[in-house]
Amino acid sequence: MKKEDLRIIFMGTPEFAVGTLQALVEGGYNVVCAVTQPDKPVGRHQDTLQPSQVKVYAEEHGIPVLQPIKMKDEEFVKQLESYQADLQVVVAFRMLPEVVWAMPRFGTFNVHAALLPQYRGAAPINWAIINGETRTGVTTFFLDHDIDTGRIILQHEMAIGEEDNVEIVYDGLMKLGAAAAIETIDRIIERDGEVESIPQEQLLTNGEQLHGAPKLFKENCQINWNESSKKVHDFIRGLSPIPGAWTNFGDDGQTIKIYDSRTTGLTTDLPAGSFFKHDGRLMVSAGGEMLELKSVQLSGKKRMSAKDFLNGRKL
Repeated sequence: MKKEDLRIIFMGTPEFAVGTLQALVEGGYNVVCAVTQPDKPVGRHQDTLQPSQVKVYAEEHGIPVLQPIKMKDEEFVKQLESYQADLQVVVAFRMLPEVVWAMPRFGTFNVHAALLPQYRGAAPINWAIINGETRTGVTTFFLDHDIDTGRIILQHEMAIGEEDNVEIVYDGLMKLGAAAAIETIDRIIERDGEVESIPQEQLLTNGEQLHGAPKLFKENCQINWNESSKKVHDFIRGLSPIPGAWTNFGDDGQTIKIYDSRTTGLTTDLPAGSFFKHDGRLMVSAGGEMLELKSVQLSGKKRMSAKDFLNGRKL
């Protein structure tokens, strides 16, 4: 079978998914349909509908788009069947029912932004950085009944630098994920669907701890200043630039988001969470150590450098 003859349905929503969809289109693969989330209400009065980035790209390239509210909806399932797809490719989408993922003759595979079985869940990039990992990667795997647990087809690794934040790792994994998807599809074509895959359990070593990647909410983005400066630094870069690590500032309960920090190796006797100025730099006490803050944003204000933050303020 040639790649032009393989009928592919692509499923995804954010920019991360567009990287793979673009690689498929530019690579000459036959994407017959894109499935994405319904348009999202935005604006002060929620009266403007914003399409997903996958929808925007698909429509720009003449690819039909489906936007089901419920994945088990009979009308949607019938529409999906009408495309007679050989394969479905999923990137950063939602959990699929069996009636959907089992539909194509070659099955459905997912591109996940982590080295499974580690970091199953909605926010694998964030949690890998928060936990201080020095490597991550992408995994392609066949979907089955439980989320992120299917048989692994292939994995590619990528290093995480000591100062890398989510934006940097996200961009690297988006490119790596697109390449992994292409390689996976080529294997499927070459072997007429009989591609090798292995259970995730085979990649676990004895006693290895599994880390999850649950969805992030405001509550679990609050900084714990009693942790070491290294852990706080990892927490900040693991939430930068979105959704942003935050803490309380001042006596009025105002919040401040912190986007960029640096460990200093310097100690302090100030209480944890104390903001202060040291050698002209903005510092905060974290676990008895000085953590330098480089970029912050007070609630209701724009993001600013530490230098601008310090202007006119006594700490």
